[in-house]
Amino acid sequence: MIARIAAAAVRSVLMVLLIAMPSLILAQGVNETPEGVVFLALLAGALVFAEYNARAPSFVEFRNAPPLNRIKFGALLLMLCGLALMLRHDRDVSGLTTLFHGLGMVFGHWLDFPLSPVQLMTLILPSDADPASLDLLRAAAGFACFVALAATGLVALAIRVAGWPVASGSFNVWTNLPLFDPTTGGDVVHRMTRDGRLNVILGVLLPFAIPGLIKAIGHFLELSSLGHEMMLTWGIALWAFVPASMVMRGIAMLRVADLIAAQRRRTYAASDQLQII
Repeated sequence: MIARIAAAAVRSVLMVLLIAMPSLILAQGVNETPEGVVFLALLAGALVFAEYNARAPSFVEFRNAPPLNRIKFGALLLMLCGLALMLRHDRDVSGLTTLFHGLGMVFGHWLDFPLSPVQLMTLILPSDADPASLDLLRAAAGFACFVALAATGLVALAIRVAGWPVASGSFNVWTNLPLFDPTTGGDVVHRMTRDGRLNVILGVLLPFAIPGLIKAIGHFLELSSLGHEMMLTWGIALWAFVPASMVMRGIAMLRVADLIAAQRRRTYAASDQLQII
């Protein structure tokens, strides 16, 4: 019990830091009051503590199947901190801001090819936008995309190379997929396969669709200016993280479906052998 409370408390503190870190990095450049950020950080921390301290799961998936959620958390934290440091570079140059600004420029150049998500994201700015703003948006989108691709690759490696999730023990569908009801809706393997493929497809399409949606409503968002550093940091991070998270969830569900199907085949084979005997 003490170990469970301690683990939940650590996760809660990490979640608070995740929400508050961009505001702390950009503290000298944002005009908004910090009360909203503090409230959201404490609320997220309380929800995480309640979830991981409870014996029965409620909404967090794969909570007992590391390192999936750890990869997601690390990717989002790296995106937020890297983007915030990148945006801080122009007004407060340091070794750390220079590093992330340079990485963003490199990744933005690599990933800015025709019809790529990075190129589509840069197209949300008006044609007469400041070239410096365009370069900054390209760098931010490229950095976030690279982190998202790297995190998705780590999940794929954990499945293919490390044998996730069975490498660390048995996998409990109920505790790791609390929002998935295996007793309704037909065959479990078919439903998991369908949901997994749907998540992968949506995760691949969203980075292309979101810039078009932003462009369609751009006159309400004042996209000609990148002065809202906090909004830009969270917007770019969520644009890259949410689709990547959906792809990772889809890959994980396809893996679980394969494990269930393999277990069924072993059970059927053992039953057939008993009948022969």
